Amino acid sequence: MKKILITTGGSGGHVIPSLSIYDILKEDFDVQITTDSRGSKYINNNYKFTLIDVPNLFSNIFIFPYNLIKFLISIIVSYKYLKKNNFNILISTGGYMSLPLCLASNLLNIKIYIFEPNAVLGRANKLTLFFAKKIICYNENIKGISGKFLNKIHLVKPLLRKDIYKYKKNLKTKFHFTKKILIIGGSQGAKFFDEFISKMIAKLSKKQNIQVLQQVTNDASKEKINKLYQNNQVEHELFEFDDKLLTKAANYDLAITRSGASTISELSYLNIPFVAIPFPYAKDNHQYYNAEFYEKKNCCWLIMQKEIDENNLVSLLNDIFENSNDYYLKKKNLTQYSKTNTWENSKLNLIKLINEN
Repeated sequence: MKKILITTGGSGGHVIPSLSIYDILKEDFDVQITTDSRGSKYINNNYKFTLIDVPNLFSNIFIFPYNLIKFLISIIVSYKYLKKNNFNILISTGGYMSLPLCLASNLLNIKIYIFEPNAVLGRANKLTLFFAKKIICYNENIKGISGKFLNKIHLVKPLLRKDIYKYKKNLKTKFHFTKKILIIGGSQGAKFFDEFISKMIAKLSKKQNIQVLQQVTNDASKEKINKLYQNNQVEHELFEFDDKLLTKAANYDLAITRSGASTISELSYLNIPFVAIPFPYAKDNHQYYNAEFYEKKNCCWLIMQKEIDENNLVSLLNDIFENSNDYYLKKKNLTQYSKTNTWENSKLNLIKLINEN
């Protein structure tokens, strides 16, 4: 039986897809995960994982020599770990924390696959692509990839957590009196959602009867937003992190969200049209291009953070609810895009790739 190591870490955007890959492959292969301390908070005890922490070389220029030494040590640790466990294949979800294991795998002639859920090739994946066998991605027009590597692209439908496939899609054909809005600020730039989007929701509540399920950054924000919504009689539930969020929210009408690849892929599958507000400081502007992919399919609304204010966003949301033709067209397009995205198809696709010579 082939032994496969999935290396991941950092944000949920890296880790959550790695868990989907693990679940897809675990019945046919011996699969394990390595992650860093940041990524471990997204992984429960159902998964076999090992911690290998890797320093961010450029986090602080003044301690670069120290971080460089730690980085070189992490390559040695990775080499010993890979050799001891006799892995045949490495699957990397990108990020700087994956580089030592990718470099060590190359030295040991371990077959490497890289996974890129974003519409822009990440910097670590761009480096690893030189010696990787394939890049697994969602978009054949992925940005940042050299023409000489286009033959390495292996297309898949968005890889979702297995639980997502168990839930019914949002098939509502008309709005109820209470409009249900899901707000997902993500792990980056969520403060803007805490402050700006919450005020906007309070204004919208004067025009529409709404119910809100909203991600917040911390307890202080939760207390402040709770008070704002209570004063404006907005029915609401607030949370910080919930890995079951989108399965809870499958019957919500609309999402206001950052555009991390995992989040908007799950919204798409569940047929929840969304207003995407990309995090403006994301590396290589990848959140914009993630959302643009869906906007071009007429599946979402895309708004840049610098271009919005409370009034024009309130106006947009009110128009979505009052003039629903565009909303239901987007919902129809989401259904069409995701209809072939099944657990079985994803499994067949990946297993076929892994079993190639």
